[in-house]
Amino acid sequence: MLEVLQGLIQQYGQGAVVNNPAVPNQHNEGVMNEVMEGLMGGLSNQANSQGGLGSLLGLLGGGSGSGQSMMSNPIVGNIAQSVIRNLMEKFGLSNSAAASVVASMLPQVLGSLINKANDPDDDSVNTGGIMDVLSGGKTSGIDFGSILSRGAGALADGKLDMNDLINIAGGGRQQGGGSGIGGLLGGLFGGK
Repeated sequence: MLEVLQGLIQQYGQGAVVNNPAVPNQHNEGVMNEVMEGLMGGLSNQANSQGGLGSLLGLLGGGSGSGQSMMSNPIVGNIAQSVIRNLMEKFGLSNSAAASVVASMLPQVLGSLINKANDPDDDSVNTGGIMDVLSGGKTSGIDFGSILSRGAGALADGKLDMNDLINIAGGGRQQGGGSGIGGLLGGLFGGK
């Protein structure tokens, strides 16, 4: 996953950073690294915060849109503010230059990562792998693709009721442990 993310940073950083006269050339690599570190750090903090895993799954499930609508997502907005602040402090960029870099890169990088994770024909990265990296291995073995698809099916009628929750939590058992909500909670809190 990290290699894929690094490739996306390099791809979208070309226009947002390298070809940007507001970013001094000697800082190009550092600025792109700061965007990557800020993105990984922000997503990891979200994955490891109480109640944050559900929001992160919603974001990675592709329900957040793209472009400007993605920037309005609270997770992405918090990451953006943190990266802007760090770019200003570490590299002396103006607020507008730092905001421009982040607005150009963050939605594109994150949107491409989400698209790759949700593309059944692209095996370079998947939601489970992303969650495993972000949670520090706490979610290893959980079938997030199955959970997300059951969750989407549960909301197809526009409401979430107890039967929907039971179906989400009870479906997709694997040998050696659950992969539903029970398995997810067990993985997060050290259960087996």
